[in-house]
Amino acid sequence: MVLHPLLGVDEVPAVEPYLGRVGEVFRVFGERDSGCVAYGVRLLDGARWFVKEAVNEHGHRSLERGWAFHRAVRHTAIVPQVHRIAVRDGWAVVMPWRSGEVLYHPAAGGSRDRTRPGGPMARFRSLPTAEVLRAFDRVLDAHLTVEAAGQVAVDFYDGTLLYDFAAGAVHLVDLDEYRPGPFVLEDERLPGSRRFMSPEEFVRGAVIDSRTTVFTLGRAARHLLDAGDEERAWRGTAGQLAVVERATFPAPDDRFTDVHRFAEAWRAAGAAR
Repeated sequence: MVLHPLLGVDEVPAVEPYLGRVGEVFRVFGERDSGCVAYGVRLLDGARWFVKEAVNEHGHRSLERGWAFHRAVRHTAIVPQVHRIAVRDGWAVVMPWRSGEVLYHPAAGGSRDRTRPGGPMARFRSLPTAEVLRAFDRVLDAHLTVEAAGQVAVDFYDGTLLYDFAAGAVHLVDLDEYRPGPFVLEDERLPGSRRFMSPEEFVRGAVIDSRTTVFTLGRAARHLLDAGDEERAWRGTAGQLAVVERATFPAPDDRFTDVHRFAEAWRAAGAAR
């Protein structure tokens, strides 16, 4: 029996040289603040995979957290971590490759990447409203599964959304900071994009729970369903905007208490179009 070159190997001395022996590395995603380097690799049988390797202690912690999250949560919109390989003193994780474009590349041009003509976000925002709504509903459905597994969203933003324009499909990637909740914030702040983060994510000692995820999803809806980046051209209904406004109240007690109730209100508002 021939072992799979990625799923059948438990340890390698170094990731990139090994990938070059078993296939072709066609993309390299350099180290960012995640502490990881990732590779797109095409194996000899033509199948494409995504391999992410930790390169420092922060990356090791991130991959450990991500591995635990993917063992707890499975949803067809969430790209899974299906195998991990020991390398030196850490790990590399293996995921199926998904076609598409990340809606936002913070390293590619900062906030300008969101408004760049012809860029992924600008093209996404130019889609018919019904298609954008379908994509967001898919994101929302994935987070119902996240909540049901006792997990909360951390570091979710438009950079974790991979959109396949040809297939009209959205995938969630890089959810390594998601974790079991509720929990008490022990640091000065959580990682993430300020544009999507709730006030409590910047307060040491604050409780992070489903209401925090509700805020993040509300911000995502507001961001994705706007025709521009200044949030002055809402494309949804007045009822949907009212749901978003409640989801993003500064005080957690004023929001929907969980993702389930937020989803019910959002879908009811959409049905009333």
